[in-house]
Amino acid sequence: MTPSPDISRLLEIMAALRTPATGCPWDLEQNFATIAPYTIEEAYEVVDAITRGDLDDLRDELGDLLLQIVFHARMAEEQNAFAFGDVVEAITRKMIRRHPHVFADKGGKLTPSHVKEVWDQIKAVEKAERAARRPPEQATPTSLLSSVKAGQPAMTRAMDLQRKASTVGFDWNDPRAVLSKIREEADEIEAALDRNDTGELAEETGDLLFALVNLARHVGADPETALRGTNAKFERRFGYIERALVAKGRSIADATLAEMDALWNEAKRTEQSASPSSRRTPGSIPRDLST
Repeated sequence: MTPSPDISRLLEIMAALRTPATGCPWDLEQNFATIAPYTIEEAYEVVDAITRGDLDDLRDELGDLLLQIVFHARMAEEQNAFAFGDVVEAITRKMIRRHPHVFADKGGKLTPSHVKEVWDQIKAVEKAERAARRPPEQATPTSLLSSVKAGQPAMTRAMDLQRKASTVGFDWNDPRAVLSKIREEADEIEAALDRNDTGELAEETGDLLFALVNLARHVGADPETALRGTNAKFERRFGYIERALVAKGRSIADATLAEMDALWNEAKRTEQSASPSSRRTPGSIPRDLST
């Protein structure tokens, strides 16, 4: 078996891996549920490569994500449900249908906002058609929020739920009102801490996270992207602490919180001096990760 840019080679490889007796033991014991977490992980790896601007890595990660699609398609084919070709046909049909201004109405001149409007209208028709094909026993009550995909990461789904609710006016009018809600949720967490109620603490923490996503939406920030930036910032400054301690012949395991806090602020000041546009004041490790 040799590498090839042809998709058929990848399909052959997956078929070989899933062939009983001669295939890979690990691949053979997998099913849709066990592979699903890897599919999500690979999608995040694609986003990470894009965020880092690493196109070589992006090429590899897109391949890993494609493998996940091929894997699912192969398992479905084994159950006589559908094959990889059916997946390709379904998405090509969908793309042609959702872009009539490109593939049907050649004279159509649409703005990006109009394209989105047409896209949403066609999606609504497709959703109604899928619902009509379901057996009566599978029918579910319709809701404004039912179109929000359940399998999304919680933060992304929170954003989509809020956006959908906002279309009928169920929304805050001012970001400051959301900020007030965040303070309210923080107070409720403090009260739960006083009661030492772990169940309530988990629930109130979820409420706070939901409110923070709402704030991000109102100020035009993508919460996932924002958090990725903060994660990178934390890694960068924590790395500074580690390097500074090594330079002093110290181990981070032996350092006190006060020492690490001081080095954190030192890292922060170093970054601020390199970025004069920053207007925020220094803070400590647990209280402030901002620049």
